[in-house]
Amino acid sequence: MNTDFKDESSASASYLVSHRNSYICLRKMALNHLKSFFLNVSNTKYNPENLPTLERYVEMQAEENVYDLEANLSVLKLYQFNPAYFQATVTGQILLKALTNLPHNDFTLCKCLIDSPKLEEEILVRICELADLLEMCQFTDVWRIINQCPGITMNVEGFEDSVRKFICHVISITYQTIHKERLQELLGGLPELHARQWAARYGWKEQANGELDIANLEESVKTKKITEKITFDSVAVIMANAPSVTAR
Repeated sequence: MNTDFKDESSASASYLVSHRNSYICLRKMALNHLKSFFLNVSNTKYNPENLPTLERYVEMQAEENVYDLEANLSVLKLYQFNPAYFQATVTGQILLKALTNLPHNDFTLCKCLIDSPKLEEEILVRICELADLLEMCQFTDVWRIINQCPGITMNVEGFEDSVRKFICHVISITYQTIHKERLQELLGGLPELHARQWAARYGWKEQANGELDIANLEESVKTKKITEKITFDSVAVIMANAPSVTAR
């Protein structure tokens, strides 16, 4: 009887794995189809009839943790040309996906294509506030907003890890050492084990006192020999062309 139970469990597990793999495969096919659609309509991408498909492509990007800036800019441009079709939710997903690509300026590019009155939508106001805090490196406040309004970012797969990646980028160019507890705080209150995994990803070495070595100052500071090559002939030409000064 135990053998039969094990066989049934094994068969059930195999079915679930097979079903999951099939689902993943179908999702990838759908994503590739939408991407191909965008590439095929590149000459007519500002046709409003393409908007529903492009909006679905934005949603798939959020769900599958992929990113296509050009397609997203096309959606925002269509909203500019056709204000009646504007969707705040889709626009919010586009802006959040742009934030996942920090420190690049994708967010600014996207925001510039949105009319000012549209930015007064509540969800867009919160996202813009999030972007401002990230730009100012106010990371504690960033996590406060994310925790207070989880519905804003929860539909964008991998958003929080993308924020952590940007935070680690900022830390790597501004800190020489940082305590692991401070790192945990900046990364959104991560458990110590997870914070160590992020530190290991960037090659930060932990000391006995809990400090993490971010950068070796001796390796980052390099002397550079500057040789000035100014010949007399080049100076003579300048002096010859200079206006004469009459002594008084």
